[in-house]
Amino acid sequence: MSNRASLAFIGLGVMGSGMCANLVRKHGGRIEVYDLDPEAVAAQVAGGAFAAGSAGAAAHEAEIIFLSLPGGRQVASVCREIANNAQPGAVVVDLSTTSVAEAREVTAMLAENDIAFADAPVARTRQAAIDGTLSIMVGASDDLFARIEPLLAHMGSDVTHCGEVGCGQVVKLINNCLLFENVAAIAEMMVVAERAGVTAEKLIQAVGLGSGNSFALQNHGKNAMAPREFPLKAFPSTYTLKDLGYAIELAEQVGVEPRVARLAASFYKQAVDEGIGEEYFPAIIKLVDKA
Repeated sequence: MSNRASLAFIGLGVMGSGMCANLVRKHGGRIEVYDLDPEAVAAQVAGGAFAAGSAGAAAHEAEIIFLSLPGGRQVASVCREIANNAQPGAVVVDLSTTSVAEAREVTAMLAENDIAFADAPVARTRQAAIDGTLSIMVGASDDLFARIEPLLAHMGSDVTHCGEVGCGQVVKLINNCLLFENVAAIAEMMVVAERAGVTAEKLIQAVGLGSGNSFALQNHGKNAMAPREFPLKAFPSTYTLKDLGYAIELAEQVGVEPRVARLAASFYKQAVDEGIGEEYFPAIIKLVDKA
């Protein structure tokens, strides 16, 4: 693959905007972009991308088409449009989080039009998307992974080939489920510490030196839960519930009863029910705080 292949990027939201900007800066070839938000498109054009009038138009001449969309329903819809517009031999790389079944269904649909598919969901924070230091978990054949890995490396510092199509989503859903469960546990214990006379800052410092330390504690705990700062347009509880639902579905499909995942989901469902579902998801500490 030429390192100046023609690309498209569809979906320029919280994570997609940072990932696309890194591709625009580092790739060097033409990149067509599309999003429902004209301001998001304009920001990428200012960096050197080219605006497309639709997802189909963005994909029409692209060799590799990246997607960063809210969920499986949107991915399936856009991929149907791509199937009707992209050239045979094109590749779709989905950076979104979907169910495993949805990834494999889209693969089969695109294959009918001689279009390849890889699921490549991403992990870490919005800042990591901006910095190009995401963890990217890829489901693809060996040959396809070798073809797309150099481009994924523009967006992520850790790119892992997890297996065939769908395996990237398996790993991503498990990763997210563990994170959301951890944040729920931290929410409870941080409030316990504060009510028992230990500040959140001191708790994070001390536990950070012990076996209870975690990525969630040092990132979500330190940056959001301790200062009680939960911005909008970050990763909300509504998205958290979606991903937990996918993980619960996967566990049931393979014969595992996901009891801890269901418990964590109850926190985020309550956040939505009580009107804080659009805030950054560690806001569930508010539910514990008022109990």
